[in-house]
Amino acid sequence: MQSISRRRFISTTLAGAAGLSLLPLAKSCKVPANDIIRLGIVGLGRQTTYLMDGFSQIEGVQIVAGADVYGIKRQRFEKRMNDYYAKTGLNISVDTYEHYHEILNRDDIDGVVIVSPDHWHGVMGVESCRAGKDIYMEKPLTFTIKEGVELVKAVRGNNIVLATGSQQRSDKNFQHAVNLVKNGALGKIEKVYAYVGGPPVPYDLPEEPVPNDLNWDLWLGPIHYVHFNHELNPPISLDPPKDETIWGAWRWYKEMGGGFTTDWGAHMFDIVQWAMGKDDSGPRRIIPPGYGDYKFLTYEYEGDWIMTQEPFNEAKTRGVKFMGTDGWIEISRDHYLASDPEFMPPEEADTDDVAYEVGTPHLVDFIQSMRTRKDPIAPVEVGHRTATTCTLGNIAHELERPVEWNPVTEFFVNDPEAEQHYHRDYRPGYSL
Repeated sequence: MQSISRRRFISTTLAGAAGLSLLPLAKSCKVPANDIIRLGIVGLGRQTTYLMDGFSQIEGVQIVAGADVYGIKRQRFEKRMNDYYAKTGLNISVDTYEHYHEILNRDDIDGVVIVSPDHWHGVMGVESCRAGKDIYMEKPLTFTIKEGVELVKAVRGNNIVLATGSQQRSDKNFQHAVNLVKNGALGKIEKVYAYVGGPPVPYDLPEEPVPNDLNWDLWLGPIHYVHFNHELNPPISLDPPKDETIWGAWRWYKEMGGGFTTDWGAHMFDIVQWAMGKDDSGPRRIIPPGYGDYKFLTYEYEGDWIMTQEPFNEAKTRGVKFMGTDGWIEISRDHYLASDPEFMPPEEADTDDVAYEVGTPHLVDFIQSMRTRKDPIAPVEVGHRTATTCTLGNIAHELERPVEWNPVTEFFVNDPEAEQHYHRDYRPGYSL
């Protein structure tokens, strides 16, 4: 068995560090001085603090607007971007809005970066397409399967470039592993472990007063009412500066998110489907744990292979393990193991550890796609198919029985009960 350290692994995948400091790979997207791409960011929480750092380093890109329903987050965004532009000597005006429509209505903005909670992705994505904005959208692409189907139509029907925020597709080590699987180096793949964690649970946090500068009704948007708790919008401070210390807990609850199944499945299931040639397809049968002899969530695919949501080591690392007749590869964001030295990625120079989310290759890929009008490495169909796979797992969990799925028609097979989970009713005033 061959392995590489976390330090060298990260050095092969990342470029840069937090704090709006220059990132080496940012220069890979050269543009004339008068060819500027202007971006607006929708949703100014924890993930956006990473994306601000990444996008602001790409030459020819300007972040000119941000929208969020929480006033203090708008203030943080505006201060940090203004401080950055002042430090770099750029005379760029940054505006903030409570409602994202203000960004979509601006003719001088070329693209939107959607970093809102998952339940807003479908509506915001379709509306951004109709407004003619290219889109970088965080994963999972949509909250429901129907939203994904409609978003694909909107992207293609309006000639929009949409990149899914699945950074692992731009990671050299994941790319290396995927290429080995695609080229048959491991022989016939019979089973893939993809450990991501469990499904969402019913919302059970206690009700708390809504902060004065938070528009809770607008935060809820299309979903039905749930009460506020600070864990859904972790507190921050401007003086002294203090960012979120946890991720927004909305992702762990059925009413607002898809649990670990969508949060990490959007990354790891995505790698599996990429490697196994299922980017335009998906599983045919999904079996929940506890059904018969099945101990783990299991996806059955055409071609006689399965993917299980099953730990492949004692540490329960979130990652993927491909099991082939001629060897295996085990990969996560911080390690790479293989049954044979020939399966190891190329050696790279050592660098200091940096936050995974700050790497810019994936962001550069989106900007280059905007310029060339060619699909990015994770286009809308890929994000949709991956999100569908994740959601199907949660539906099987919810029904406590197998679900039959037709990846060609993108619909359930003779299952009226499962069809009820194809989409969720929106609150009055919201639609796709």
